[in-house]
Amino acid sequence: MKTLLDKDALHSGVASMAQQIESAYKGQQLTIVGVLTGSVVLMADLIRLIQLPMRVGVIQASSYRGATTERGDLVINSELMIDISARDVLLVDDIFDTGHTLTRVIEKMQEFGPSSIRSAVLLQKQGRVEVDYSPDFTAFNIPDEFVVGYGLDYEDMYRNLPFLAALEQADIERHAAMPTNHE
Repeated sequence: MKTLLDKDALHSGVASMAQQIESAYKGQQLTIVGVLTGSVVLMADLIRLIQLPMRVGVIQASSYRGATTERGDLVINSELMIDISARDVLLVDDIFDTGHTLTRVIEKMQEFGPSSIRSAVLLQKQGRVEVDYSPDFTAFNIPDEFVVGYGLDYEDMYRNLPFLAALEQADIERHAAMPTNHE
């Protein structure tokens, strides 16, 4: 794996984004909704850094299944989400790639009548956007590589890495050769 952002760089970028969010919502109560599962690490850090009254919830959205780095059909499950009606909502996601996932989740959340929805992402991939939308807050712009760590995964692995790394073909092959618990 090739390290793109080490632990210190991640912390610095997330802290800077938290300050921007706090300034944008100054004096308001905030409802933060994280997109499961990739945003969990980012959301945990943000809610500790942002000094505003807040409510916290989650929504589930996934477009990657199994051993793939290619996007599939998007599935959104809002049953876990807290009430966002008439609330100022910050949707937190791990990565803004083509933009399809984030825009579809925002469309789904609009059905619940929030006062406002803004978005914050850890990463935005360069040269991949296919929608007419940009996140309101972005910690880092990265090259078009498949990344893992700090909540991002490959086959539900590597989320626990304290740094962000680009997964290379040799890593994927090595991962495929690893025995699993059910073998």
